[in-house]
Amino acid sequence: MQIHHAKPKLLLLTGLSILLTGCSISDWYNGYYVDRSSMKRYTKRSDAYYNAESPEMKELRKKNQAYCSDLASRPENRIAKIGYENRVFNEPMYRVCMRERGTPTFSTYESMQEAKRRAERRARGEIIPEYW
Repeated sequence: MQIHHAKPKLLLLTGLSILLTGCSISDWYNGYYVDRSSMKRYTKRSDAYYNAESPEMKELRKKNQAYCSDLASRPENRIAKIGYENRVFNEPMYRVCMRERGTPTFSTYESMQEAKRRAERRARGEIIPEYW
């Protein structure tokens, strides 16, 4: 009689243990779910930033992307990295070029906004400057 009641519980316990041994819930949440949700949020903000530009600005961005990509990918401007015999694309040069030509990338725009917010907070006295 007791074995009859234990079978469903044993099957349920075995099934759950097999299911959860592949990856724990915390691994799934911290690895897969958080990465996916943060990328969705970043993509959404990035798309909104680029879609809010005027047609003239979009045309200027296309021209600047072509020029800055060519400049940053020239062999003499590439960055030396271990494991890459032909060097890699110079991303910092690309971002500076885009910013100086009037069409900053979304990540550059975000960092400029963060610096502005930090300066405003410092001016209000919320952030105390550290002196070395």
